[in-house]
Amino acid sequence: MKADPILEEVRRIKDELSREYAADLDAYFAKLNEIADAEEKAGRKVVRSAAELHQLIAEEERERAKQAALALNDWPTREKK
Repeated sequence: MKADPILEEVRRIKDELSREYAADLDAYFAKLNEIADAEEKAGRKVVRSAAELHQLIAEEERERAKQAALALNDWPTREKK
């Protein structure tokens, strides 16, 4: 399976934060919220729950299906002789 660079980055950050805040869960989650807030402020999408992630994936799949349908509609039609 091909490595996903986004997942690799998420795991790297998670591991780094886990080492840094291993003894203090409150500080760990406060730091996660601080990072998420900074990302949102910078205009980037932040997913805060599994339900939100499922919704985002479903929206992307609908958009891909729509684009595929548009591409199929762009095929030239055969003229009847």
